Amino acid sequence: MTMSVAERHSGSGGKEEESEDESEILEESPCGRWQKRKEQVNQGNVPGMESAFLAMDTEEGVEVVWNEVQFSDKMIFKAHEEKIKDMFENLMQVEHPNIVKFHKYWLDVMESKARVIFITEYMSSGSLKQFLKKTKKNHKTMNEKAWKRWCTQILSALCYLHSCDPPIIHGNLTCDTIFIQHNGLIKIGSVWHRLFVNVFPDAVHGRIKHLRDEQRNLHFLAPEYGSFEDKTAIDIFSFGICALEMAVLEIQANGDAIVSKEAVAHTGQSLEDPLMREFVQACVRHEAKKRPSAHDLLFHRVLFEVHSLKLLAAHCFINNQYMLPENCVEEKTKTFDPSAVMAEIRHKNRPGVQLKYSHVSPLELDKFLEDVKNGIYPLMNFASPRPHLIPRALSLSQEHVETVTTPTPEPQEMETRKVVQMHCNLDSNDEGTKMHLTLFLKMEDKLHRQLSCDILPSDSSKDLANELVHYAFICEDDCEKLTSFLEEAFVKHRASGSVSHGVMMMH
Repeated sequence: MTMSVAERHSGSGGKEEESEDESEILEESPCGRWQKRKEQVNQGNVPGMESAFLAMDTEEGVEVVWNEVQFSDKMIFKAHEEKIKDMFENLMQVEHPNIVKFHKYWLDVMESKARVIFITEYMSSGSLKQFLKKTKKNHKTMNEKAWKRWCTQILSALCYLHSCDPPIIHGNLTCDTIFIQHNGLIKIGSVWHRLFVNVFPDAVHGRIKHLRDEQRNLHFLAPEYGSFEDKTAIDIFSFGICALEMAVLEIQANGDAIVSKEAVAHTGQSLEDPLMREFVQACVRHEAKKRPSAHDLLFHRVLFEVHSLKLLAAHCFINNQYMLPENCVEEKTKTFDPSAVMAEIRHKNRPGVQLKYSHVSPLELDKFLEDVKNGIYPLMNFASPRPHLIPRALSLSQEHVETVTTPTPEPQEMETRKVVQMHCNLDSNDEGTKMHLTLFLKMEDKLHRQLSCDILPSDSSKDLANELVHYAFICEDDCEKLTSFLEEAFVKHRASGSVSHGVMMMH
């Protein structure tokens, strides 16, 4: 169920500015932040809910989508009320740069009927389907670099959903439910559609359409869709069809209402790039167990556009940008000698390769960093997958809906990686009233974590270690070791009265 489509109803065909009637405020949220406008968001091209309006976020000053699920029978609503609350609380926890943001929800119970209202991000630039149609209409072909970036971003979102514990199945992935922003950022919507179809098939008053109702999108459905074997592999199949459509702009149906399997196979064979052809064909294999996972696909050779070391460095730079002066990239590149060699690859039996500063354009570097900041180059495909703790309701299959209850969401994700080395620095202020602790942690996956804080004489090493466990900086198994390490460091520092250091190897 996606609530973020760029098309709008307009009597003037969208050529004129919105009228005063369309901007009229119909309703406000209980908190007053969200204002529903008269202008409807067209859901005609998207399997999902039909009642959605443009709204204004008065705090952020941006447009959002006001979505309504109508329950015609108040008794049925009351029977499902707790499950509805649990489900929406769970949806609030889905957070990824390539997934349409779910902002807020509330319940509106009236005398004879009830409704659920929820606010989602508004994707003003439209769906991927609309973009592909415009591209084809202008007699253009798809840029290979753009195709790779789009695939990477979609797979990053699917990898996030599938790595949740338990996995979240999207179940509604088409080019209509994928959105593109003006800066090239891709977001997938409709993550919550499957929940409504499965959990409330009869409770909602004729508002929810099943994906199978959309004849023109049937080719996105995996052979096992809706069966007991209906698992994350159905999303991989749907993604494969999306990737194929992105590459060729449109899969020809040869005049039929439904795109046939033969048309999909023929279009896949028509791809000139053998790696691209192999990539798509792996996704749309008939047997679900033979399809690769989203995480595996992120490592496919066809998507390898940016070297992992460059991407890791860029993400590290962006994550610590607050520590760096403004325009530091521009200022730093000015000091480099363009003819200087910044890296060299040497070979024994043939000439080596030299990389000079002149080979890197500062403007291109700035653009790359901006793209990384906007989420166009996600880091997930270079990180080892760790499960995201998402409550059970987000991954219910149709067969298990009635037998599984939704637990209360965990308040905090826990760290599971072990610390292999600890290093700390302690420095007292001039008055001796507090110490400044800098703690370096080397994790078992070779990643490093640096933490710092001021410590008062009343703070204990046990409390500090417990706090690090609570905020998922270290795993619970390392709590006792860190407590002992910090306590020993505190004792040594108080005895020396100056700057002190400590190192501990973990086995």
